[in-house]
Amino acid sequence: MANITTNFNDRTIEYEQLLSDFKQLLKTNSLKFTIQREVILETLYNSDEHLTPESLHHLIQKKFPELKTGIATVYRTLALLEDSAMVTSLSFGAQGKKYELGAKNHHDHMICTECGDIIEFVDEQIEDRQHKIAEALGFRMSDHSMQIYGVCKNCQHR
Repeated sequence: MANITTNFNDRTIEYEQLLSDFKQLLKTNSLKFTIQREVILETLYNSDEHLTPESLHHLIQKKFPELKTGIATVYRTLALLEDSAMVTSLSFGAQGKKYELGAKNHHDHMICTECGDIIEFVDEQIEDRQHKIAEALGFRMSDHSMQIYGVCKNCQHR
């Protein structure tokens, strides 16, 4: 039986290092470091959920109403973070994307097409098989992402 782990809340990088990398990323892109951008990064770091830009914006507005962080700032910052692989996203087609911090242990996703729930997992046999397939085909894999779409247990019972 495969070893399937479902707790991926541990971070692979400390926040101070992530913040330092983020400041360097902003500098490289000739962008200013602002408290709004830091709050976006910090909220993603502290979240155990996959967040849409809108839900991230809502969390920030609720926790830091005095900052007046605009939704456009959230979208631009997420795009910058995703381009640099500091965050990753899952695409939901017309429904948009959900984001998570990239500094988590590698895992794959099962996505319920009914309710949108996301189940994180890792299976060492699948991981091993992917590497063997890439090697057999002469392909040098640098990264991968697997998303399985279907209907979760709860939705099947409704």
